[in-house]
Amino acid sequence: MGKRREARERAVQFLFQHDLNPPADLELELAQFWNSQRTAAIEQEKGPATWGQETALPPPTAGEAETRLFAEPLIRGVLEHLQTIDERIKNHTRNWDFNRIAAVDRNIMRLAIYEMLYREDIPPVVSINEAVDIAKKFSTQDSGKFVNGILDKVRGEILRPARMEP
Repeated sequence: MGKRREARERAVQFLFQHDLNPPADLELELAQFWNSQRTAAIEQEKGPATWGQETALPPPTAGEAETRLFAEPLIRGVLEHLQTIDERIKNHTRNWDFNRIAAVDRNIMRLAIYEMLYREDIPPVVSINEAVDIAKKFSTQDSGKFVNGILDKVRGEILRPARMEP
């Protein structure tokens, strides 16, 4: 799996967690999230700590730092523009109560819509493809189709200039 895909998956995991249990202190929550991700990776590699012992965390690897460097601005961007992003989703789910959308799907779409609206360096088609793949991995069998349908409608509203040939 590429680092950007991994970063998007981590961003979705944080956004899901934030959606269900908003923290009082975002900075503290982000630090705890990244430490928990590292702890889980170390335990997967070396086995869990014995009872009563904490897993000692070495400095982040280059790969972990790269993942965080891409994911954290995505997380912060989604949270900063959450109301605008949610309105886009609501506009395309008129016959569906927003709160009934699966939390995983909702946060996957939030991330992809943030990328489409605010990240000129990421083509919308890439955001949609990544979101569909993440939905297939973390959500239900039909989530990929649902996420794709909503995101494709949002993409249709976005006007971006065509890339110029150098």
